[in-house]
Amino acid sequence: MLRRAPGPSARHGGRGDVGEKTKTARRTPLHEAHVELDARLVEFAGFLMPMTYDGIVAEHRRVRESVGLFDVSHMGEIHIRGDGALDFVERITTNRASALDVGGVQYSAMCYQDGGFIDDLLVYRLSDSYMLVVNAANHAKDLEWIRSHAAGDVEIDDASDRTALIAVQGPNAGPVADRVAEDDLGEVGYYRSTETNVLGSGAVVSRTGYTGEDGFEIYCGTDRAPEVWSALMEAGHEYGVGPAGLGARDTLRLEMGYALYGNDIDETRTPVEANLMWITRLKKGDFIGRDAIAARRERGPVARLVGFEAEGRRIPRHGHGIIVGGETVGEVTSGTFSPSLERAIGMGYVPDGTNGGIEIDVRGTAVPATIVPLPFYRDGTVRSKR
Repeated sequence: MLRRAPGPSARHGGRGDVGEKTKTARRTPLHEAHVELDARLVEFAGFLMPMTYDGIVAEHRRVRESVGLFDVSHMGEIHIRGDGALDFVERITTNRASALDVGGVQYSAMCYQDGGFIDDLLVYRLSDSYMLVVNAANHAKDLEWIRSHAAGDVEIDDASDRTALIAVQGPNAGPVADRVAEDDLGEVGYYRSTETNVLGSGAVVSRTGYTGEDGFEIYCGTDRAPEVWSALMEAGHEYGVGPAGLGARDTLRLEMGYALYGNDIDETRTPVEANLMWITRLKKGDFIGRDAIAARRERGPVARLVGFEAEGRRIPRHGHGIIVGGETVGEVTSGTFSPSLERAIGMGYVPDGTNGGIEIDVRGTAVPATIVPLPFYRDGTVRSKR
């Protein structure tokens, strides 16, 4: 899912030095750990977050080859309870929440009446609630939207300020996460969760992630987060575990072709253009945005989100033009140099039906590129867990 990474406008602090402009940003419960690890800190979505510790490429490869830890405590967790909870979640999200049994997790979205994305999110069915995990940058907007559309016997509980989230990702994530949890996490299936104890306190652990590798996401109380982080670092010592920041998170997710809100999807795009009809269940009944999305699909999209590989080492970035036949027909939404594939990759919107060769306007230079199927990286261990 997603989750917007800092763009070029992100404000950088020095290593361990938050800088004047970031003094008002909120700290996650793991802030002191990031400072001790000499993280390069940036302000993102109102939080002071680690961009990198020992280099984006090193952290990226650590996750692909063994295991890395991410602090994603800036994400929002909103619980929906009450007899009307299921009907309400069905009404405000695009996927079929009724298909979830207790422990199930689902990638979904919330859309406006015109079909544009409010946010993409995860829906958890827990024993006493549906938990919506939303992007940090959209948290306030999402919460206002949810509250303004609440109807029936529904309780909305914003647990974001009391919930920390640590992602353990990589081929060796299992044995590392397993050492801190009471349950046998090997029994937790892909896109499933368990309500268990982590270091003796209640937590939710799900087999989910945003990297393309097997892994777990641990939701625990903010007061317990430093202890859990330290225990994971100790448990993963034999596997070379280390922290990974937002920079590696972005290169990992882009190699998988995962959409990023604010870059690849936003209020101007619908699931039709974004190739996210697989999380949009038009037959489930009415939901906010359904009619507009159905109409868009019926008449066909004007543009579609595609992936491309570029020649050379010039890196396409968000906002660069996409050129076909000498004319700019679209723009790059995400771009990077792939550490795994060692070539430039990106995604962007082009007119529907565009295939084959294109060019990317990288700061005035037309760089040849080819539209390719997604994901770019196909060797992630998450595929073996599906």
